Parts: sequence; structure tokens; C-alpha cells
Amino acid sequence: MDKNSRGIFVLRAFVGLGLAFAGFDKFFMWATGKPFTAAGYLQFATGGSWLGSDAKTVVNPTHSFWVSLGQNASLVHLIDTLVVFGEIAIGVALILGIATRFSAVMGTILMGMLFVSNWSFANGPFNEQAMYLVITAVIAYVGAGAYALDSIVTEKVPALSRVPGIKYALG
Repeated sequence: MDKNSRGIFVLRAFVGLGLAFAGFDKFFMWATGKPFTAAGYLQFATGGSWLGSDAKTVVNPTHSFWVSLGQNASLVHLIDTLVVFGEIAIGVALILGIATRFSAVMGTILMGMLFVSNWSFANGPFNEQAMYLVITAVIAYVGAGAYALDSIVTEKVPALSRVPGIKYALG
């Protein structure tokens, strides 16, 4: 296989492992021993930061939106489920290279939402969420590469290759 396919595989696997681990950590409560909830993050960690700003100053223009979500118990339960399931599903799909473009688009959306809600620029504009966002966007653009189940699925089920939307989503 070519260099580009190996490179895309490394990016897919690295981001996939990071997302899957984050989701499994929340599901199995490895870090905290307590059930995961996004309520605290939404209400208290979305104020943002800027170079040289006081830690207590709210600089995130979307802060009130995230706080309102965090105060709605029904929505928090839905958000908790979506975050855990999303991180695991996106991560595993990227590792295996199945529904790669769709998974990468979902990862880009997830990282975009985390980037905006976090709004952390205390160390400059290039935080962890920005890096994951760019990597998942590149994977969505270029596809799975050769080391992926997508290529096996489309090879074994030729009918899928004739459906443009499915063929594109698979990568």
C-alpha cells in the first residue's frame, strides 16, 4: 500500500483511539468512579479564556447557551448519552475504517461543538479540540484510505458502489 494510505490509517487510528478511550472512560467510569454527566462542564467550564484574561472572566460569547443546556436535566441526560455513544461509535468506526466519511463528519461536528463551548484560547487558538477537528475534517475529505473495512465492504457488495451517497459515506 502507498504512503498516503498508511498516513491516513495512522490519523484514523490515533483519533479513533482517543475518541473511543474518552467514551469508554465515561461509560465505565475509570477516571472518576462516578457516572458521567456533562452538566458541570456545560454550566461551569464554558466561560472560555483568552490570552491574559482573568480565569473568572467570561469571554465565550456562547456561554449562556451552554449554561442553559446544562441546567435542563432532560437535555443533559440526552447530551450525556450522545457524548458517550458518539465518542465510542465515532472512535471505533474510525479505527476500523467503516462508514469513515460519515464518522469523520460526526467527529468534526463533535469537536466543533467542544471547541466552541470550551472557547479556550489561554495558550493561543490551537487547542486539543481544534487539532481533533482539523484531523477529522481531513479524514472526512480524503476518505478511509486502503487500510479500512470500507474498501472490503464496497468490494464484496458491489451494489453499494453504485449508490453514490453510500459509496461516499463509506469513504
